[in-house]
Amino acid sequence: MKKIQIFAALLSFGISFGVETTEKTKADQAGWISLFNGKNLDGWTPKFSGSDLGVNYKDTFQVREGLLTIDYSKWEKFNGEFGHLYYKTPYSNYKIRGTYRFIGKQVNGGPGWANRNNGFMLHCQDPKTIKKNQDFPNSIEVQLLGGFGKGDRGTLNICTPGTHLHWNGKLTKAHVINTKGPTFHGDRWVTVEIEVRGDQFKHIAEGKVVCKYDKTQLNDGAPLTSGYISIQAETAPIQFKSIELMVLRDKAKGLTE
Repeated sequence: MKKIQIFAALLSFGISFGVETTEKTKADQAGWISLFNGKNLDGWTPKFSGSDLGVNYKDTFQVREGLLTIDYSKWEKFNGEFGHLYYKTPYSNYKIRGTYRFIGKQVNGGPGWANRNNGFMLHCQDPKTIKKNQDFPNSIEVQLLGGFGKGDRGTLNICTPGTHLHWNGKLTKAHVINTKGPTFHGDRWVTVEIEVRGDQFKHIAEGKVVCKYDKTQLNDGAPLTSGYISIQAETAPIQFKSIELMVLRDKAKGLTE
């Protein structure tokens, strides 16, 4: 009897272990990798206007309780020190997914447009080429915006520092493009995803497609099809629970529906 019970227990363990292994395999096959380890800033490099590459001005970029945090508690006043945190690897075809929330108050002296404002800066120029007093990298900025408690302030707008793109099939040189994304008030967590295939972009907020555009390029018309990824520090405290990336192997398929 005992042998039967032991065999049954082992069989049960085997089935359970098999299910867990299968679920882990499915998760791995999904292809998402974490760009943020939840412990420190390994793999990321800060750059603030007015400071050298690698200087984390006033300890602004932090990891607090497992969250990547842009913290302004050591600032008395903002005087134009826009900051960015660059990931170590450039990419061309990928999906990036982030979960964020705005916290606290904007630092004193911050411009009104930067309140509850951050962004994924995609196809960034190499951070080693950023000039010491340069405010923003040449890039396509996918804005992460928070509402002010009332009215509309949709997230996932586009900014184009040093760049242009085709919007609704035509070249636009507008610096800010309103994508009419959803508004999220308060300090709730929001998940967004951007699919990038060379010069083609698609924005998704909480699972819903917000916009598509293509033919991203530098101001001189040169195609912009790859580059670095950075997040911002432009006076608004914010936290990221996760930043994940999936490399896309087949550019020929174009954007997924």
